[in-house]
Amino acid sequence: MDILHLVDRMEELFNHGRPIPFTRSVIVDEDRMLDLIDQMRVAIPEEVKKAQQILVQKDRILAQAQEEANRTVQIAREKSEQLVERDSIVQAAKVRAEQIEAQILEDIDQTRKDADQYVIETLTQLEKELERILIQARNGIKALEQQNDLNSEPDPTEDINTEFDEIEHI
Repeated sequence: MDILHLVDRMEELFNHGRPIPFTRSVIVDEDRMLDLIDQMRVAIPEEVKKAQQILVQKDRILAQAQEEANRTVQIAREKSEQLVERDSIVQAAKVRAEQIEAQILEDIDQTRKDADQYVIETLTQLEKELERILIQARNGIKALEQQNDLNSEPDPTEDINTEFDEIEHI
């Protein structure tokens, strides 16, 4: 039985009791009063047991909630540390990638300059060689023409001087 119901019945018993004149006392039915008290003795321990069980459950639930909260906070900290660490790793990787890209562009530029210099040197040597061969070809042509013109008697010293002048230019 509910303890509050028993208290209400006790209050009703007092309210229906006969007042003693000139006092604040009332006369109540002794049997009914003792019956209510016996019922309260039975009900109170049951109510106390329920209250104690509720307190134990409350403490257990609070402990579980605190443990879960601690676990959640720990997981959140670990995840945030991982994110920060991952973010710093990503940033470091980006910086390193930019350095590598800059080095590659610098190497490409240097290789291009070296290749251009090599081509210039090679073409310059080829030009000199071609000029030398061209002069030899012209001299050969002139020599052949002179042999053909010997019959007409040109001055041979003039052609030789011209050939030496052309060779010295190279």
